[in-house]
Amino acid sequence: MNRKARLCLKGREAIKNKNMTKNIISLRSIDKDYFVGDITVRALKSINMEINEGEFTSVMGASGSGKSTLLNILGCLDKSTKGEYYLDNLLINSLTKNQLAYIRNQKIGFVFQSYNLLPKTTALENVELPLLYNKLVDSRERRERALKALDAVGLSDRKFHMPNQLSGGQQQRVAIARSLVNNPVLILADEPTGNLDTRTSYEIMALFQDLNTQGKTIVIVTHENDIAQFTSRNVVYRDGKIIQDEMVKNKKDALAELNNLPVDNNGVNKK
Repeated sequence: MNRKARLCLKGREAIKNKNMTKNIISLRSIDKDYFVGDITVRALKSINMEINEGEFTSVMGASGSGKSTLLNILGCLDKSTKGEYYLDNLLINSLTKNQLAYIRNQKIGFVFQSYNLLPKTTALENVELPLLYNKLVDSRERRERALKALDAVGLSDRKFHMPNQLSGGQQQRVAIARSLVNNPVLILADEPTGNLDTRTSYEIMALFQDLNTQGKTIVIVTHENDIAQFTSRNVVYRDGKIIQDEMVKNKKDALAELNNLPVDNNGVNKK
């Protein structure tokens, strides 16, 4: 095959791969209004945004910028006032409360700043929780999938520990394992490093980067610029609008940054 033919074939493959890209999130002219008496508060204003399968996106903005409202809509916890939201090619706006609950359980994995673990329940049982609402999964499969998820976050040796027997970073890893157990199409993380020290934050971001490398689509809300540098794309909100949407230049490797943290006299990374 000559050079011209190879270039033509390469071009056709590139177009084919581009067309095969799967859209996980599609927001089309999204408005969200809140009504306080006679006052209308416009939290989101004509938002258009798409996130493809395998993207790792950070959403940033000051308090009141609209990022929390956006997260609630993406997580099917709230509906937009106007516009269309497609999740995995499914129009969300028209769904009932029961249908939305099903979508949250089957297609979305949630990770919260405060972990939201049941205090008197083991790590393994906490991870099993989302599967309790899936009638197609029996107890044996539920246990196997929970064990696999804990192993994926490096906590298989802590499966019988209670949350108060785990560090903050370990509790967040349990929360991440819980978000993975249903094999969702989207992981939403709300300030996942907000309660953690620098070293543990980098460990969590290294885990997210690893999951993203495996093909997971992840959206995190954060107010920390250094955390956003570990993602591939940064979307910034202000006054209910997107003011910046760009790929992260010089994306940082969380594991490398973790290894570069200064150490104390005992050779342990400082917090």
